[in-house]
Amino acid sequence: MNAMTSLPASPPTIAPRAFILAVLALLMIATRVNHFAAIPDASWAVFFIGGFYLRQWTRWAFPLLMVLALVIDVLVIRASGIGYWQHYCVSPGTALLIPAYFSLWAGGALLRQGYRSANWAALGKGVALLLVAVAVCQLFAQGGFYWTSDVVAEPTLGGWAKNYADWFLPYLRTAAIYVGLAAALQLATEQVGKLLQARRDVLR
Repeated sequence: MNAMTSLPASPPTIAPRAFILAVLALLMIATRVNHFAAIPDASWAVFFIGGFYLRQWTRWAFPLLMVLALVIDVLVIRASGIGYWQHYCVSPGTALLIPAYFSLWAGGALLRQGYRSANWAALGKGVALLLVAVAVCQLFAQGGFYWTSDVVAEPTLGGWAKNYADWFLPYLRTAAIYVGLAAALQLATEQVGKLLQARRDVLR
């Protein structure tokens, strides 16, 4: 979905897209409930991968995954015994998660444009787009929290910059791991497809 991956020239049909959407939703459900626990939250990677595979479904697939992310957060916070708006992670800046996650989605969608097969050019483009998408996402997500949350008593530009830098690499690393796994799966799928096609050609 990123780097070495992507689909063949033609986009996936309805059934494969629906399957991919279901897998991404399950991945977010399974990992977002943990956030900073043993299993890293795959949400950022989910939106990047979704943009790649579900670009033609952006109008409704992106809002659906956004709603799912919100529902998970609400349920997890309520399960902890406090109200959603009382949680320290929630602030008016939480609304900026919409453009934050859409920047990841856009990164994946841009990677899908012109994609033909896994190669070094696609790898370089994927790495660059993931890096930029995560940087912009962090700008909205971290900035929204830092400048609007009561947790930060006296926000300053210096404090914001340090907080941004402190969290950027961990979020980038987590997103890269999940996207890298998806890329490896995409590459394997392409190779299997080529082998099967070569076998069919030989049998003709």
